[in-house]
Amino acid sequence: MSDLQVEQRDHIVTVTLDRPPVNAVDNEVFGQLHEVFSGLGDDRNVRAAIFTGAGRKAFCAGADLKPTRTKPRAERHPQELTDAGRVAREAMWAIIDCDVPVVGAVNGAALGAGLALAACCDMLVASETATFGTPEINVGLLGASAHLLSMMGRHKAREMFLTGEAVSAAEMHRIGAVREVTDPDRLMDTARELAGVLASKSPIAMRLAKESMNRTEHLSLREAYRTEQDYTARLLRFEDSREARRAFRERRDPDFKWE
Repeated sequence: MSDLQVEQRDHIVTVTLDRPPVNAVDNEVFGQLHEVFSGLGDDRNVRAAIFTGAGRKAFCAGADLKPTRTKPRAERHPQELTDAGRVAREAMWAIIDCDVPVVGAVNGAALGAGLALAACCDMLVASETATFGTPEINVGLLGASAHLLSMMGRHKAREMFLTGEAVSAAEMHRIGAVREVTDPDRLMDTARELAGVLASKSPIAMRLAKESMNRTEHLSLREAYRTEQDYTARLLRFEDSREARRAFRERRDPDFKWE
């Protein structure tokens, strides 16, 4: 794809946003992201994904404020005219709903839509030089407050959203939104190590685990735990579940076979 590099190594797919100079996104990029992440679950050999940006300047510096690829109105899908944000939402939902866990490797600025895309990942690692922010308020726009709230508490989210100020990777690590902050040279190795841990689990269990968390995230405790129990019952029907317990008892690595 013109703006995305997609590489598979072993059981891990790395998706790199490559749109110089700052990896800004437009509807074309959002469409590509939707296509890639919604399709990763079709391959049984894919067990985890990494999402990053090319270079060290920006993971994604937000929406392209000088769009050069806008289609004439007559060529746009009707829903692009009546619901201009739909393409962006569907790209974000594709990351959230991706069948396999997605590790975000934030290599530079994650601003506006870039922060939202990072927030949609399941886990984040970040370079020491990375920054996070929602500067839309400074350019007459709004956006990503809900994504901020998914990453941090109410008051910090409001502080960042209303001031437009960016914060460091170290601060995001302090509040628990980022798993690890690394030297820029170690960022992708760190992301691959984490993705490797995820890929070592039963692929059936991992897919059911992610789906169950997506479904329970905003439910009450009572409804969420009942839903999780239902997913556990589904998992117990698979041979991979029994193999995981056998391997644990026998102190060996499991041999998962998608059964």
